[in-house]
Amino acid sequence: METADARRLFFALWPDDGVRAQIRSAAQALIPQQAKAVPGDNLHITLAFLGTVAGPVRVCLERAAAAIRLPGFTLRLDRCGYWRRPRVVWLGAEPAPAPLLALVRVLAAGMVDCGLEPERRPYQVHLTVARKARRAVREGAIEPIEWPVERFCLVQSLTLPEGAVYRVLQSWPLAAGNATADA
Repeated sequence: METADARRLFFALWPDDGVRAQIRSAAQALIPQQAKAVPGDNLHITLAFLGTVAGPVRVCLERAAAAIRLPGFTLRLDRCGYWRRPRVVWLGAEPAPAPLLALVRVLAAGMVDCGLEPERRPYQVHLTVARKARRAVREGAIEPIEWPVERFCLVQSLTLPEGAVYRVLQSWPLAAGNATADA
């Protein structure tokens, strides 16, 4: 439950408009008719889900994020898949680039330093493009989408009657480490 001080947060990769358009175009051919496409403004790759976080923990997480000094990289989305249990269609990368996995590890260490428990399951790079899909899509290779990753973000998740809305709160460039406030 969110309060004025506590927010539901996650770290993510946020595509620019050009990459977002490529993702939407690829997704249109993959999404089963009955499935619900993820709104274009919500397309992202989660790096670490933080849960509902109070102000002091958020400050700790922001400091940890600002201290990250990792290089930018290119993420090549080249796979599509379907997870039956949550009924989602996703795009992913195989293999996941080493710099992406390094970023996930460093963020997990920052979570521990700030008193949070990171996800125990192995990280799977995926970008959800549809929900409530009652049937599988053709899984496998897709025409690759090259995503130059130059920053990562802290994002707030708001659950509204019309669905989830994500708001980028802050972002940090890779390799430079200086934060830019987006809200």
